Amino acid sequence: MMQTEILLPDAAGVARAAAILRQGGLVALPTETVYGLGGDARSDAAVARIFAAKDRPRFNPLIVHVPDLAAAEMLAIFDARARALAGAFWPGPLTMVLPLRKGTGLSDLVTAGLPTVAVRVPAHPLAQHVLRDYGGPLAAPSANPSGRISPTRAEHVLDGLADRIDAVLDAGPCAVGIESTILGLVGRAVLLRPGGIPAEVLEQALGQALHAVGDTEKPSAPGQMASHYAPQAPLRMNATEAEPDEVLIGFGTVKGELTLSATGDMVEAAAGLFQTLRDADRRAGRSGRIAVAPIPETGLGRAINDRLRRAAAPRKSG
Repeated sequence: MMQTEILLPDAAGVARAAAILRQGGLVALPTETVYGLGGDARSDAAVARIFAAKDRPRFNPLIVHVPDLAAAEMLAIFDARARALAGAFWPGPLTMVLPLRKGTGLSDLVTAGLPTVAVRVPAHPLAQHVLRDYGGPLAAPSANPSGRISPTRAEHVLDGLADRIDAVLDAGPCAVGIESTILGLVGRAVLLRPGGIPAEVLEQALGQALHAVGDTEKPSAPGQMASHYAPQAPLRMNATEAEPDEVLIGFGTVKGELTLSATGDMVEAAAGLFQTLRDADRRAGRSGRIAVAPIPETGLGRAINDRLRRAAAPRKSG
């Protein structure tokens, strides 16, 4: 059985992470959003290992992480809108789905056979150091078993993937705590996944409204599966009080056994969302359920509610 190394957030840890990646291994890396499970985006074997470690559906594409816009333009075709957004929000929690450039060498598993690629430039300094030391594009979905709660700390990674991956670079908790916003820019601008940059901010930058995505059973970008980010316990949204078998997660004036933010702060709620879901899942145990207070559908609340709706979606058997 593989033993997962825990790497320190220093020069030696970065060098070791880059060396493992060059050998085709998998390393969980901190980003400003959540921990990502990094592997060589040009290697079918490395990407297949990501899918195997996460037990992830093969048709769900992966985000490719690069250190800067120049590296991204080697993989994708940017129009004026994409370059403007990159200038405004990169590095940062924005992923853009763009036409795939020919001859990139990316594994077909990364794009799930689509003529597009999802690219992001992370802001976390350690992710940047690893990308530059490694010297290539990294496929890096969230470092957790597919469909389960995303990891915002190294211990979350180990909870789900210990002995399945080569190493985790431990840099403490992630600052944003919710995944990147995914914006499709093939033709019209489409919000494929709410995330760390509110849709309203992107609309202001673009000078136009974003369109909504449709079919979630055939994803064109990561994070679009209907049942996703799911705790083990069933989850109910928009609860103002707990039923007898429920752990209530409060928000603002709705008090619960746990809370996303007692003051109704959206940034605090987003940063603590996955940790709070984990805590509630442990308290609920095998027979209990989770209830979550109403979250306003504005700003980061749209991303939080998106994650909660997916966590609450009916689970498919088999």
